[in-house]
Amino acid sequence: MKEKIILLFHKMHGLGNDYVVINEFEEELIPEDKKSEISSALCQRGFSIGADGVIFVSKSNIADIKFRIFNSDGSEAEMCGNGIRCFGKFVYENDVLKEEKIRVETRGGIKELILAVERNSVKNIRVNMGTASFKTRDVPMISEKDEFINQELKVDGHEIKLTAVNVGNPHAVIFCENLENVDLDRLGPLLENHEAFPERTNVHFVGVNSPQEVDMITWERGAGFTMACGTGATSTVISGYHQGILDKNVRVHLPGGDLQITVYEKDDKLGAFMEGDAVSVFEGIMELDF
Repeated sequence: MKEKIILLFHKMHGLGNDYVVINEFEEELIPEDKKSEISSALCQRGFSIGADGVIFVSKSNIADIKFRIFNSDGSEAEMCGNGIRCFGKFVYENDVLKEEKIRVETRGGIKELILAVERNSVKNIRVNMGTASFKTRDVPMISEKDEFINQELKVDGHEIKLTAVNVGNPHAVIFCENLENVDLDRLGPLLENHEAFPERTNVHFVGVNSPQEVDMITWERGAGFTMACGTGATSTVISGYHQGILDKNVRVHLPGGDLQITVYEKDDKLGAFMEGDAVSVFEGIMELDF
């Protein structure tokens, strides 16, 4: 016999990258063994709420609060830049955690959020995304090379130059001359599921306008085309700075809006701050059978 629950949810987005947010800080609403299945169902556009992913708010034993995110295909991601900004806005404005500086546990490590608040409304969120790794073992990527930086990878019979980097989750960054010529719907899935990436990867095509400004389009692991990607923007700027293409402070133009990325150096590694807004769209109640 199926069990019914009444689920209170919030719909939010960061630059068009949209999420269903479920608050489990006080109690678990969806059983652990059902989170993947129900998350995928909630994300289906036309049949349910519709979203790129589902975010769960819960307690943490190692930080102030815990962030979990499931992609629209039901897979759990390590981290999500646009999602964690929505998370920060949600927990503050809904009185879950009334702090303007928050340490958040994610599967990609602990992230630090600084909230810009006006009249109890979060206007902007600055996220310390932590340091990146170009080591292929960390991405992870199957390669004889210790690092895969602007190297050629055979895709569908063609060689594509890309940089593999981990910024809490795996990314493939491709700098190109003309984004209009990129067939994202074809190349995105091929690269996401390429045999070189055993855990799949997020894919970003980048056009450089200047050392301080780039355009970027994304094919996200487990979600497909999305309007924006925070970890992707971070991986792009860190990769570009590492290769001498970009400066430390870069504006990233995405289909859904802009992010500001600022690179820093720590312990001989490169890290970055990501800054942008988050928007509450609506809240609602849904009956679930499981």
